[in-house]
Amino acid sequence: MEIIESIINISEGRDNETVKYIADSVKNTSGCFLLDSSSDPDHNRSVISFVGNRKSLPIAVQEFFKRALEKIDLRKHHGEHPRIGAVDVVPFVPIREVTMQEVVAFSKEIGEMLAKTFNLPIFLYEESQKIAERKNLALIRKGEFENLPEKMKDPVWRPDFGPSLPHPSAGATVVGARMPLIAFNVNLGTKDVNIANAIAKAIRGSSGGLAAVKALGIVLQNREIVQVSMNLVDYKKSPIFRVFEMIRSEAKRYGVPIVGSEIIGLIPQEALCEAAEFYLKIENFAPSLILENKINDVIRFS
Repeated sequence: MEIIESIINISEGRDNETVKYIADSVKNTSGCFLLDSSSDPDHNRSVISFVGNRKSLPIAVQEFFKRALEKIDLRKHHGEHPRIGAVDVVPFVPIREVTMQEVVAFSKEIGEMLAKTFNLPIFLYEESQKIAERKNLALIRKGEFENLPEKMKDPVWRPDFGPSLPHPSAGATVVGARMPLIAFNVNLGTKDVNIANAIAKAIRGSSGGLAAVKALGIVLQNREIVQVSMNLVDYKKSPIFRVFEMIRSEAKRYGVPIVGSEIIGLIPQEALCEAAEFYLKIENFAPSLILENKINDVIRFS
């Protein structure tokens, strides 16, 4: 059975009723299944994960956007996380019986459909984008919603689909196919965001840190602490335990403790198995040692 995952990021993390109203568009679509909905009030952002196929996903995504654009107005939005859109990012990830090439083509179809239906600028990214300079989500979002009208005057930043001006309340949306990533945040026991920024710079790949790691420092005002907020774009190049240990080492230099960490959305089991193997020093570890995996294997082949 074909399975594609979508992990949509919306610019609303404080109004639970609004998030539920938008996420229910997935529940109401035959052939789509809601996996997770995670909100953060400081980021003022929610991540909604669901799966479907190339027949069911367009129906769910169109209704998702209809509800999101009805409820979210970026002219009134404030939060710590960078954003250019009410529906900010729409990634598609091949999970089962579908190739990356097929998902790339599918993401472009979705992008074109959204542009026509909602008169919304759509930027392609990651595997769906041919221009190297436009693959990086951070570069597309640079300047955020407030500077998007000026940015889009530059021919370099014309959208792949849709109008050459931002939607008045919804901005623009980034759509593309990618491999699974891990949204992983580490919280520090300090109010000093300069420390979080320094650690983020030390670990992110673009600054000479760990490969395939994107990071920035963020203030969590409700908790009066700061956070190193990250996307681990390829956890096989930089496993989650290695990222955590480097942050621990950098934080120690500033005399700051790690007070917690969090995973936003979902995480591949393999990444957690690697962390368990590392911290527990398990010899000859294999996923087949996990009870649920063994049961699934027995049932699958019985």
